[in-house]
Amino acid sequence: MDHITASCIIADHVVYTNGKAVFESPSAGIQDFLLSVYQQTGVQYPKFYKMDNGSKLGWLACEWLLREGFRPADYRPEEVAIVLSNANASLDTDYKYYATVKEIPSPAVFVYTLPNIMMGEISIRHHFKGENAFFIFESFNAAFLAQYVHGLIESGSARACICGWVDVLGEEYKAALFLVEKTAGATDPPAGATPLSAENINNLFQITTRHE
Repeated sequence: MDHITASCIIADHVVYTNGKAVFESPSAGIQDFLLSVYQQTGVQYPKFYKMDNGSKLGWLACEWLLREGFRPADYRPEEVAIVLSNANASLDTDYKYYATVKEIPSPAVFVYTLPNIMMGEISIRHHFKGENAFFIFESFNAAFLAQYVHGLIESGSARACICGWVDVLGEEYKAALFLVEKTAGATDPPAGATPLSAENINNLFQITTRHE
């Protein structure tokens, strides 16, 4: 049986983990907000400052997602997959890179002009070596996500999967990550776990609207 064992939503200047608001910052812009969320983690990771906003957002959401309950010692690096999606690919960074081309192209910006780079940043941080996949949809597609992740786990390609949505364009942003793990059975799921389904993913994804 596959269960969602943790969730993290970052939107509207608030970080939610497992359905509860755990950090809020009234910062006016996305840059300041992401920095404040990073500082709140207490992690010292200098490479964070070099990332584009999309990678920072995904990296931070994963950091909060795995803070409670995830036991890395239970998995080999290749047993943890990452499946992410968004609507704007790397367009936020593409615009910034295009602006540098007018003078001197920036290799530091260019490296982030692919949306799957954020998965690389997450994998480096947590030493994950499982399957990676990134999909582009007009809007969040919980049904596809549930089906794809279920297939990965049931086929034996992964025993755990970090999945969800990370989208940034200008000052608009939202991250919604879910940790899905294969559990022993529906009769004895981990405390707080939710069966993997499109409905349950959607309910977690909408947590911000319920706190307005």
